[in-house]
Amino acid sequence: MIYVIATIELNQDCKDDFLKIFLDNVPHVKAEQGCLTYAPTVDLDSGIPVQGKLRADTVTIVEAWESLDDLQRHLKAPHMAAYREKVKDLVKQVTIQVLQPV
Repeated sequence: MIYVIATIELNQDCKDDFLKIFLDNVPHVKAEQGCLTYAPTVDLDSGIPVQGKLRADTVTIVEAWESLDDLQRHLKAPHMAAYREKVKDLVKQVTIQVLQPV
């Protein structure tokens, strides 16, 4: 199993529009071979002192996949290409961390 943390920095004040498009695509992703978890998250003000600064225009996607091959197929899926086209004017930057359990 692998985990992916995808950080999506959005242009200002478009988070609601982005989330609508993203959530419409979630059922397609969850139906993919090897998808164990695929969930958008936003920062929560926890009051915990070591928490970083809250990011109003950031959505973090928490993913789990059975294998790296499954993740690579996901990135090439036609519904992901369509999703990227729909959100391209809303997204400032995307970064991912691919992690493995120890």
